[in-house]
Amino acid sequence: MILILGLATGVAQADVAAAVQDHILPRHANFAAATAGLAQATGDNCTPDRVGPAYQAAYDAWMGVQHIRLGPIEIDGRGLAIAFWPDPKASGLRAQQVLLGADPAILTPDIMAQQSVAARGLTGLERLLYPTEAWPVDTCPLIKATADDLARIAADLNSDWQTQFGPLILTAGQPGNTRFLSEVETRQALFTQIVTGLDFIRDQRLGRPLGSFDRPAPDRAEARASARSLRNIQLSLAAIRQMAAALVPEASRSLAALDRALGLARDLDDPLLAGVATSQGRLRVEILQQAVDAARTTVVEEMGPALGVTMGFNAMDGD
Repeated sequence: MILILGLATGVAQADVAAAVQDHILPRHANFAAATAGLAQATGDNCTPDRVGPAYQAAYDAWMGVQHIRLGPIEIDGRGLAIAFWPDPKASGLRAQQVLLGADPAILTPDIMAQQSVAARGLTGLERLLYPTEAWPVDTCPLIKATADDLARIAADLNSDWQTQFGPLILTAGQPGNTRFLSEVETRQALFTQIVTGLDFIRDQRLGRPLGSFDRPAPDRAEARASARSLRNIQLSLAAIRQMAAALVPEASRSLAALDRALGLARDLDDPLLAGVATSQGRLRVEILQQAVDAARTTVVEEMGPALGVTMGFNAMDGD
């Protein structure tokens, strides 16, 4: 028994480095680069035709790291400032209406950093670029300020991971590391990101539009205005699958379960999850949700013991 635990611990220790160096760090660098490109794309012409491709690329990059909810993302509410969803009370819209009624000259990244997180980030930009009703004023100054603010957050997030938090994980248990006192803590932290990432897909990205059988709610799907509801699920599942493979490459059952869920998501021809309002469409989304839940169960059962950890604090609690 001691020998088996020792072998499992040895594998997991090596794979923590792979998860950080091959998954977390390059994806945060990609997010910083994509948001910088988005900020650069904003100019005198802030139409979706001009800014939309860069916006979509930045959102794609965010889906590559959105499941990492520890460390730098927790500082100053960065995660919520990047993407405040769900927003059932439309607080972001109301905050933006106030900002659009102000002098455009004051709409700077510094001012944006002081605003409600609900008015910022990718979700704030989505309302400006893909409005359900035309805005009565020029939105370009607010689009520029929001994009610059987002790029700053992403750059700070990337810098913190590259220079501070990444090295902390990789030196767990060494003298002077007061954040991670043992390698077990790092395995626990990374494992929790995978599980809670699957929780978010199951409960929020799929659960919200599914609603109940009598009251489906397709209008509650994430990023519906920018036609990203299903794409976000696909990209997030792919990112989580990659992290799981980096952390425990021998977890064949978990990787197969994640592959099944990802395959179902890629085969689901329903970009807005509008099909939840029909019996056949709802069934397909429910099957996907069940596959995500099954993958979560398998991950807990297989990867947890391999890493010598159990499910811990849910990083999404309180969001």
